[in-house]
Parts: sequence; C-alpha cells; structure tokens
Amino acid sequence: MKTEATHNEQIEHLAALIGDIDICMLTTIDDDGKPWSRPMGTQHLTFDGDLWFFTRDDSEKVTHIRHRPGVGVAFAKPSEQEYVTMAGHAAVIDDREKAEELWSEPLATWFPEGLDDPHLRLIKVEIERAEYWDSPSSFIVYAFGYAKAKLTGEPPHSLGEHAKVTL
Repeated sequence: MKTEATHNEQIEHLAALIGDIDICMLTTIDDDGKPWSRPMGTQHLTFDGDLWFFTRDDSEKVTHIRHRPGVGVAFAKPSEQEYVTMAGHAAVIDDREKAEELWSEPLATWFPEGLDDPHLRLIKVEIERAEYWDSPSSFIVYAFGYAKAKLTGEPPHSLGEHAKVTL
C-alpha cells in the first residue's frame, strides 16, 4: 500500500509531466457508445486533480459529456519519452469567474467575443485515476536496454518510471 507522501509525490510528478504540454487528447463517448478523441488546449494551473478546458456549448463533445460524463485525457511528450493517461468525470460549466482566471488571448481564435461570447463554456474533468510512463530519452540508455534484451532474451525491467495513481 502506498504511503500518503508517495501518493502526493506521484500527483506532483503527474503535474510536472503535464505542466508544459499545451495540447492533449480528450476522449468522450459518442452516441453510438464509441470513444471519440480530439485535441484540446490545456489550461495551465497547478494540477490538483482537476483539468480545465474551454469549449463552445454547441460542440459535439458537450453533447457527449452530458450523455456520458466518463472521459479520458492523454498527454504525450515523445521528445522526452513522457506519457500520461487519465480517466475521470467531466462536467460542462458556465462560470465567468473561473473563465476569467483561465483566459488567455489566443483563446479569442475560438471565442471572438472573448469572455462575453455567449457560447463560451468550461469543461471541468475531475480525474479519478492516472497512469504515467517517464522514460529516459537518452540514446545510450535505450542502446543498453536493447543490448540487454538481445543478450538475455528478456525485455528490460525498467528503463524509467511507471506508476498508476488513484486520485
């Protein structure tokens, strides 16, 4: 069983892994019961178990979330061999104060009227669980892993950090 300190460290590590990734993939469940993913801009706050996204109230993902709030979110930084997947429940929220807190000018591309856009909404995803892979991106580390696998016939046991986290 994980100690509280370890659990908090894992959440901090998740926050560090996703902190500078600007685009993630948000997966909702469509009306046919199939997963549907799309890129979404991440709103950078200190990760505390919730993720926030701007959306339009007339978007298909809003319909998906209202019918089936279970969602997945995936982050990737291949150049650093860092990957995170999360699952949780989403809600569509109309909260002007939170929108002001999260707003940045590039969002005007999708919301030309800014914070006064009548279709502007937020998606709040309360993360329930996550899994991450944080591997060294060094060629030497991978070359060593490859050589070891070829010599022993077994894949390397660890070329980095991997954990499942329950929030």
